[in-house]
Amino acid sequence: MTGPTDTAFAPFAAPFAGPGEGEWHALVEKVLKGKSFDKLVSHTADGIAYGPLMPRATQSGCRALRADHGPWRVMVRIEHPDADIANAQALDALLNGATGLHLVMAGAAGAHGFGLSTDDLPRVLKDVDLAGAALEIDAGADGEAVAKALVKLVAEQGLEPSLTRIAFGIDPIGLTARGQATSNTHSLGRLASDLVARGFRGTVSVADGRIIHQAGGSEAQELAYVLGTGIAYLRALEAAGLDLETARRLIGFRLAADADEFLTIAKLRALRSLWGQIESACGLEPRPLYLHAETAWRMMTRRDPWVNVLRTTTAVFSAAVAGADAISVLPHTQALGLPDQEAQRLARNAQLVLMEESNLAKVDDPAAGSGAFEEIGAALTQKAWALMQEIEGDGGIAAVLASGRLCQAVVQVRAQRFKNIARRREQITGTNEFPNIHEASAHVLMPLSADAASGDLAADTLAPIRLAVPFEQLRDTAEAFRASHGQTPKIFLATLGSVAAFTARATWARNFFETAGIEAIASPLLTQAADAVRALVDSGAQIVCLCSSDTVYAEQAATVATALTQAGAQQIWLAGHPGALEDELRAAGVTDFAFAGCDALAALTRALAAATSPK
Repeated sequence: MTGPTDTAFAPFAAPFAGPGEGEWHALVEKVLKGKSFDKLVSHTADGIAYGPLMPRATQSGCRALRADHGPWRVMVRIEHPDADIANAQALDALLNGATGLHLVMAGAAGAHGFGLSTDDLPRVLKDVDLAGAALEIDAGADGEAVAKALVKLVAEQGLEPSLTRIAFGIDPIGLTARGQATSNTHSLGRLASDLVARGFRGTVSVADGRIIHQAGGSEAQELAYVLGTGIAYLRALEAAGLDLETARRLIGFRLAADADEFLTIAKLRALRSLWGQIESACGLEPRPLYLHAETAWRMMTRRDPWVNVLRTTTAVFSAAVAGADAISVLPHTQALGLPDQEAQRLARNAQLVLMEESNLAKVDDPAAGSGAFEEIGAALTQKAWALMQEIEGDGGIAAVLASGRLCQAVVQVRAQRFKNIARRREQITGTNEFPNIHEASAHVLMPLSADAASGDLAADTLAPIRLAVPFEQLRDTAEAFRASHGQTPKIFLATLGSVAAFTARATWARNFFETAGIEAIASPLLTQAADAVRALVDSGAQIVCLCSSDTVYAEQAATVATALTQAGAQQIWLAGHPGALEDELRAAGVTDFAFAGCDALAALTRALAAATSPK
C-alpha cells in the first residue's frame, strides 16, 4: 500500500487547533450583550479578585503535605456534658471509622453551648486506647489542668508517652482574644518543657484561627492572627529553655474550613507557605506543620439544617485536598443543640466516604498547578504576610489584641459580610435563598436557645457569630405569628398577563418572601382588576405582590394596584425594578419594590411587619 503524496497529505499536516482563550472570551462577551467581563469576576473579603477562567500556574506554591504520611485523622467531636454518654459516643465513633477524638471542653473556642468537664475526663476516656486513638483537645481556660489529667491517664494505662498522639491545645493568646484572660505565655513554656521531658511528642500549644473566622473575619486576617500567635509561642517556648527545633514541633495550627472551596483550599495551602517562611527566618529548615481543620461555625444554619450536610461536606473536601492532618466536622444540627447519634454518624461518614470512596487521601496536593488555587493562594499569602508584619510592628499579637485594633478590623469585615447577605450578594441556601418554609424539624439531644446560637451581632468583640442569624430572626417572627394565630403570614402574588409573562418573576417573588417565612399564595389567571380583588380576598392575605413582565406592568400594573388599594390591601409590592414607572405606580398604591440587589433584609422586615399586623 502506498502512502499519500505530499500534496494529498498537506491539509492534515498542521497540528489540531482547539479553541483558545480568545474564542472563549468572544462567546462570553456575546452572552453578556455588551456588559463588562468584570461582572463575572468575584472578590474576597480581602479584595482578592478571581475570575471564571484562570490560566494554569507555571510554578506551584508550597506543597500541601501532611506532617504524617497517609490519610488524615478522622476526628469526632465529643462534647456531651454527661461523661457516661460522652464515653459511649467516643467508643461508638472509634468502632465505626473514626481515628481520633476531638475533646471539646466547656468554654473552649469550639464549644457552642456544651462541653466536657476536666474532672470527668477519666470517665469520658474509659476503655479508650490512648495509644491507638489520636486526641485533639479544645482546651479552653482549664488547659493546664486538662493536660495534667491526660498525663495521668496515660500513666495509668501504662503507656509510653511517645506512642500517644495527643494535641494538647493550650492557647493562652486565644483566651485573651476571646476576653477570657490576660495573655500569659509563661506557664505554656513550663508545661511544654515538662511534657517534652516525659516523652510526649504531640503538639502542646495551638494557634487557633477559628477565633477570627467565627467572629466574621477575612481569610488574610485569620492567617495573620495564626502567624502572630505562632510567633509568640515560638518566643515563649524558646524563653523556657527549649531549642527552636523542638519549639516549632510543639506548635499546632487550627483553621476553619467553610463551604467556599476556593478560599478554603487556598487558605490552608497558604498557611504552610507562610509558616515555612517564618521557619526560614528563624534559621530552620521548613518542615510540614501539624494542621487541624474544623468545619466552620459561622456557616451553620438553624433553618433547613439539612443543607448544612452539603456545606460541611464541601468543607471537608476542601480541607482534605489542602492537606489537613486532622479534620473535625460540626454535625448538621449543631446550631440547634447537642447533636444526636444520627447527626454524629452523618458528620463522621462525610469524612469516611470522601477518604475511602473518593480516595482524597491518595494524592498529595491535588490542587497544585491550578491557576485559580495558586493565584488566589499567592495573593492571600501576600496580604496575610503584610498583616502579620503590621502585627509584629505594633508589638506582637498580645499588644494588638490589647489595643483592640485587630478586633476593630474584624468587625469591619463582618459588617460588610452582613451587608452582602442582606442584599443576597452572599447567598446562604435555605436561609436567604431557596427557603423551605415547610421543613421538617430536626432532633437534638439538648436544645440550644436561639439567643445562645445567635451571639451578639452588634458586639465589638471577637465573639462567635453565625451569618444566617438576621434572616433566621425573620423566620422566628413568622413562626411566632403562626403559633399565636394558627396560620402563617401570607402574601398574595397577583400574576398579571400570560403564564410566560409572569412565571419568572412570580417564582423569584415566592423565593424572596418565603425567606422571611411569608407564605406566597399564587393567584389564578387574572383577566381584569376585579379578578385580582376577588383572589386577594380569597387568599386571606393582607399584602400583595404584582408579578409580570415590564411590558405588562406598563399596561396593567397601575390599574390593578388601584383596585387592590381600594379593596384594603395594606401593602402592595411589585416584583422588579420600576424604572420610569415608579411615580405612576406609587400614585396608584404600590408601596414597595422587590428586585435583585435590593436590601432584602430591610424590605422583608417591612413586609413581615405588614403581613403580621392586626387587620
